[in-house]
Amino acid sequence: MEIRRYVECKLKLLVNDDKTRVSPLGKCEFLGFNVAGKRIRASEKSLKRFKLRVKELTSRSLGVSMEVRLSKLRSYCVGWFHYFKPGLLFKDTRAWDGWIRRRVRLCYWKMWKLPRMRRRMLLGLGVEPSAVKLASRSRKGYWRLSMNSLVRYALSNSWLEKQGVPSLYKLLIFFRNGVQANA
Repeated sequence: MEIRRYVECKLKLLVNDDKTRVSPLGKCEFLGFNVAGKRIRASEKSLKRFKLRVKELTSRSLGVSMEVRLSKLRSYCVGWFHYFKPGLLFKDTRAWDGWIRRRVRLCYWKMWKLPRMRRRMLLGLGVEPSAVKLASRSRKGYWRLSMNSLVRYALSNSWLEKQGVPSLYKLLIFFRNGVQANA
């Protein structure tokens, strides 16, 4: 109580009751991070906000070209990474990368709407003609088909990287070790 009076009266600052609390260090959030002992981690709230924003940027109904979409996604992911890099783990960034690539595959599959367009694009990306017919006419949803082996083969990780899909894992390896990641 004395601290509050000192801050408000002497320093002439306002104290926000919703954000101000006294608690053990491991149970509080500060600027999007949790501090527990010697470890700093991105808070759950920050990770949920990241996931929500990536979902917005990779929304199936977003009416922009893939170049614009990937540019915005790359800009957001790189900025978010550079803010939270001290609190990220390798296994978490690998999981996020897989999820982001799946969202992008979903966008491409949705963009190719008609079966003949899907067939043409899959053939152009090197899928066998006999296998293309099954995938292009599937009635499964976009999210489920984004993990289909043919779609994953056609829209491989290396192809997506060439298109500009960001990789948090490779950024983290570069940040921690100072070398480019090959994995």
